[in-house]
Order: sequence, then structure tokens, then C-alpha cells
Amino acid sequence: MQFHSVPVTPFQQNCTLLWCDDSKRAAVVDPGGDVDRILAAVEERGLKLEKILLTHGHLDHVGGTAPLSRDLKLPVEGPHQADQFWIEQITTQAQMFGFPPVETFTPDRWLNDGDTVTVGDEVLEVVHCPGHTPGHVIFFHRAGNLALVGDVLFAGSIGRTDFPMSNHQDLIDSITKKLWPLGDAVQFIPGHGPMSTFGQERQSNPFVADKRFG
Repeated sequence: MQFHSVPVTPFQQNCTLLWCDDSKRAAVVDPGGDVDRILAAVEERGLKLEKILLTHGHLDHVGGTAPLSRDLKLPVEGPHQADQFWIEQITTQAQMFGFPPVETFTPDRWLNDGDTVTVGDEVLEVVHCPGHTPGHVIFFHRAGNLALVGDVLFAGSIGRTDFPMSNHQDLIDSITKKLWPLGDAVQFIPGHGPMSTFGQERQSNPFVADKRFG
């Protein structure tokens, strides 16, 4: 499994291309906007996009989904259905944050805890991690020790919980009870900022380091 992140939108959201080495078939994870830049990165690597994967329903993660899905006939998988209300409101979100107009959409498949998704010949596990939003999911490639965690966890920080239907304790539980058991060696791509590992965050993240709960 290979990956490449393309920061998109004024929020510099990490839109990530995931692809299977053997087939060059790829998924685009969280295409928040700047679709031309995403497609240029796909073409540069000679990839064949086959689907869109979404971690949650916030504008900077889903804003480019409708045109990508429509123009390339790509199915949309994710997030969990509890984020449907966010997706239905993305037109309003765009107006609030001064973004260009965006279209809403309906995912082809809502995801649940324990589901799997495929990218070419590779399989990723779906873990439902509510807190930042109620329907947030993360994608875990066990063979590669790689997780795409959206806005659940960042290098040195955690997701915001001051949005409608956010819940701080749910977020802490998602990180400590669902992410940490996947293993300290897991590298993760957050929704914003640099990569890190779960082990590093357990040592030094001021919000969820082990010493806070020991």
C-alpha cells in the first residue's frame, strides 16, 4: 500500500491518495476541494481511481466529493451514517466559511465499526471513532501499520469538540480505547499537519498521553 497526501482548501486538509502497488488502483480519502490538484497528483503517479473514502462529513474533508464522484463515476464509501446531517449541510458550511459553492451528495455506502473497504487488492479496516463528529470513522491498513485518522488525532493535539453533536469524552475514548490498541508502531496520517505514530502520541500528546490516565 502506497500513499501520498495533497493539502487542500484554505484549511490545508490532508487529502490522501491510497493505492495498491500491484494494480495501481487507488482511492482518494477526504477530497475536501482543489479537485484539479488531486487529479494532477493521480495522473502524475499513473493511478486509476476507483472510489472515494470519507472519514467524516465536515466541509474541508468532503467538499470535492460530488464533482469527483459524478465526473469519474466513483462510488463514495463512508462515513458512518451519524454524519449524514453534516453532509446535508455542506452548502451552508461553505457559505459560513467563505468557500466556493459546493454540492451535497449521498454516499453509496455508509460504514460501520468492523466493516472493511478495499483499495485494489488491499484491505482496510473501518473503526468508528465518534467525538469530533458522531459519525467519524478511521481507516486502518493492518499489513502496513498505517491509519488514516481524519480529525480524531493530530501530532500533539486532538480534534475539536465544540461542534454540534461533538463529544469530548467520546473523542478521548475513541483515541485511547480504539486507536491505541492497534499498536504503538502504527503511523497515522491526520486530517491536518504532519504524520506521527500512536506510540509517540501516547508518550507526548498533552491531551491523551498515557500519563494523563495513569
